[in-house]
This record gives sequence, C-alpha cells and structure tokens, in this order.
Amino acid sequence: MPAPTLPPDLHAVVFDVGETLVDESRAWADLARAAGTTPFTLMAAIGATISQGRDHRDAWRLIGRTPPAAAPDIRADDLYDDALACLAAVRHAGMVVGVAGNQPAGAEEALRSAGVHVDFVATSTTWGVAKPSAAFFERVAAACRVPAHHVLYVGDRLDNDVRAARAAGMRTAWLRRGPWAHVQPRTAEDHADLELSSLDVLARLVRDGGRR
Repeated sequence: MPAPTLPPDLHAVVFDVGETLVDESRAWADLARAAGTTPFTLMAAIGATISQGRDHRDAWRLIGRTPPAAAPDIRADDLYDDALACLAAVRHAGMVVGVAGNQPAGAEEALRSAGVHVDFVATSTTWGVAKPSAAFFERVAAACRVPAHHVLYVGDRLDNDVRAARAAGMRTAWLRRGPWAHVQPRTAEDHADLELSSLDVLARLVRDGGRR
C-alpha cells in the first residue's frame, strides 16, 4: 500500500464525532443496561445490523427492547487518546477545524466541556439535518467558509462519511476504527482520499506538510 499523503490545497478539516473523536463503548453499555439487557447482547445485535447494511437502530427491535429516551452525555474520558492532539495539530497548521456529526441535543456543549476546542462544533440536532443528507455537508462547507473541495471530512463510516462527503465534493479520510469501519460492507467504489489507522497518522501528515 502506498504511503498516505494529504490531498492538496486543503483549507479545512472537519471531524465526525462517534468512533472518530469519541469512543462510544461506555455510552452503548449504559444504554444497554438502561434498556434491561447486557452490553454484550446489544453490541452483538448492532454488529449484526451493520454487517447486513441495515440501520443500526434495528438492533433494538432485534433484541426486543425499547431504546432509552435519553442519550448518555459525552465525557472527557470518552475521547480517544489521539483526538485532542490531532485537533491541535490541524489548528497549528492554520486550517479551519470543525466537528460535525449526527448527535443529540447537548453534544456541542459536552464536547467543548470535554476539551474539544475548534472553530466550530455542530450537530444534526442543531442544524435540523442529518448525514448522509447532502444538505448536512452543505452546512459543513458553509461553516468552513470555503468551497467543498478544500474540505477534508474525517469519519469512520463508509455510508454516512466517506460516500456522502465525497458526493458533496469534499475530500475524505476513512478512519479504520469502531464497529462500522470493521464490519460495514465495502464496495469497489468506496475509495477515500486517505485511509487512517489512527488520528495520530493524520496529525503527523499535517505536521509534515502532507508527507508521511
């Protein structure tokens, strides 16, 4: 596999939230217990739905449980170890840094309280539009104040992140971690500009001016 390089002429980098910046293991475990099942059972059901190309929310129906109404908060210890350093590296390089994902109300404040300091934090709930809608990525580009092709969108999902951002004219980075990155069906057309094993790789590329 050739050494990764940054796409040219980037002016902004925008990050997804779940399994990109935030490890959602605790949140899903808390939801499972609140619904009266075990984390192992819920995780297995989520994996099954993802691997079949279905909406992961079908997992609740699969195990015969009603999802809790309230979503768990994001805490500082939920952030992946490489998250804040990568955000800082992109900011230090002089690019616009944003966070935008499908998240419930309160996620923006929770992320900032957890130490996420970027140019903007936005969620589907606040914007009233969710990924993979083209309108979501139009909002991302507008928040960055640059044309879409100058934006690198970083996420773990092929459907909501790589395919949708590319369709909107953005450059894409696929982060290979979390359940979607490992079990979601991949097609021959699923090509990201970058494939990352961690955000440390992206931070290093940014610091080195795009070279590995």
